[in-house]
Parts: sequence; C-alpha cells; structure tokens
Amino acid sequence: MRKTLLLTGISLIMVSFRPMWGFFAHEKINRLAIFTLPPALIGFYKQNIDFITDEAVSPDKRRYAVEEEAPRHYLDVDHYGDSTFTKLSHDWHQAVAAYGEDKLVAYGILPWHIFQMYQRLRDAFMVKDPGRILRVSAELGHYIADANVPLHTTQNYNGQLTGQEGIHGLWESRLPELFSGGYDFFVGHAEYIDDPREAAWQAIVSSHQHVKTVLMEEKKLASRYEEKRYAFETRGNVTVKVFAPEYSRDYHRILGGMVEKQMRTSIKMIGDFWYTAWVDAGQPDLKLLIDYKPTEAELRNDRERLRLWKENRHRVREHEEVSSDQ
Repeated sequence: MRKTLLLTGISLIMVSFRPMWGFFAHEKINRLAIFTLPPALIGFYKQNIDFITDEAVSPDKRRYAVEEEAPRHYLDVDHYGDSTFTKLSHDWHQAVAAYGEDKLVAYGILPWHIFQMYQRLRDAFMVKDPGRILRVSAELGHYIADANVPLHTTQNYNGQLTGQEGIHGLWESRLPELFSGGYDFFVGHAEYIDDPREAAWQAIVSSHQHVKTVLMEEKKLASRYEEKRYAFETRGNVTVKVFAPEYSRDYHRILGGMVEKQMRTSIKMIGDFWYTAWVDAGQPDLKLLIDYKPTEAELRNDRERLRLWKENRHRVREHEEVSSDQ
C-alpha cells in the first residue's frame, strides 16, 4: 500500500512497482513477438502493432474491475507439494472433478487459462473476426508472459513469507526497465506447437525451477546492503522509493541472465501460440482483414475498462496494489 507524505512541496510516494512483468515489459514482449511471425501473419499483426502492444496490459487493468481475473495470472505450485505436476490434471474439467473449482481458483489457474485463450484465438481465426483475433492475441500474450515469471508459481510471490517484500516488482519490473536495453531479443521464427496444453504447463514447470534462486540470492544480497538497498527517483511530479540502481545491478548480475532468458522465452512462446492457433484454424487469409478498424462500441468498452481500473474496485494480491496515476 502506498503511503503519501508531504516533503518540501513534493509528493513522496512509497510504491511497489507495477504488477506482473510490469507494463513496460509486457508491452515490449508482445510487440517483439510479432516479429517472430511468418509472412502470412506478420502483415496483419504489424498493421495493428500498437493495439497488440497497448492491449498487452489489459488483463492487469481488468484485475481491478473483474473479481475473477486475478487467479488467471498465477499458479501456486508449492501449495500442492512436490507432486504438483503429476497430481494436478492438465485438463480443466478433470482437475475440477478432483479438487473442486473453488480450490483451484484459490491457488491460481494460469496454465489452464492459457490453453483456454489459445482455443479462443483459434476460434477467432476460424470465423475471421479481426477484432477478436487482435484482442485475444494480445491477452494470450500477457498470460504466456506471466507463466514465464518464476514468482507467479509460488505462494511466496512477493517474498512476504521470507521478509523480502518487494522482490516481485524488483525481478519483473525494475530489472527489465533498467537492463533490457542490452538484451538480445532475436529469438528466431515462430514454430508450430504439437500440444498447446502441455506447452502451457511446461512453461510453469520451467519457471518454478528458478524460484529458489530468485529468493535465496536476493536474501543473501540484502544482508550485505541493508538500508542501502533503496533510493529515491523523481517520476513526473512525484518522488518514489525504488530499489537502488547499484543493488539492482548486483542482483541482475547474480541472476546470470535469468530475466533476459525468461523474456526471450516469453516472446518466442507467444509467437508460437499465435502461429499454432492460426494453423489449427485452417490458415485463413489475413490479408482480407488487414484494413480492420475498431468500432465505436469497442472503443467505448476500452474506455470503460480504463475507468474501472482507475477506481481499483477489487482488492488484489498485496504487491499488485498500485496507483492508477503511474
């Protein structure tokens, strides 16, 4: 929760960074995924690149307006124990039959939701609905990127169980904002996925393998820095408390390229899912849809989502409570 102080006429705000990958990273990942696509798709997607980029953050905004949105962004693997990936059915209906929908929702439904979004995108391609193709593509990209964040796979998602509050924003927002300018984002061409459902689960498996390192290495580094972990930066007309550049740089170095690798994985995986949905829909000719423009009704819906986001109507996980003016 942010606390506001008056200090020499300037608003001093204690904030956590933006939720999930951070708006910056989500937008960058979606935008770059377009350039993995083959000629049959890339023209349509590049024509709408700003939409795909901007809408990458819509699921984050919707969390404040739609109560059931939040569980779509994570899976608390450690709640289910060591046998999570063999115990939990990858089929949603079978998982509900075994555990009940309420329990599944309580601990996150991210991989199941990714597969559902893939099916929606495939269907949108089938009926040649350009607006739906673009919106579902953008939102599917968001959830896939979330699956590649290690802290989206643990109950200790913000270090709140180990005295490391703020690590979520440090890993997925502060580090990309400071260092992604030097990353290599050439990830090759989109490829067909034989089993999209299993691909979604494999992303969770791979991400979860990094959780111990993410938490343990930050804990060790923090013990050396103590209060020097933090600094203040001016953003617009406010001053915000942030992780210090030196601290962020040391943590980034210790992680050994992990953030870059997970961003690259996200970009490639998004392109793969978009391409697979198109192939599975029968490879419709997108050149016929390239002149699509959003309707006034769609624009009104976008404005309404933004209004609800600013109102912060539903409480979300602690690290995700951010101000609407950021």
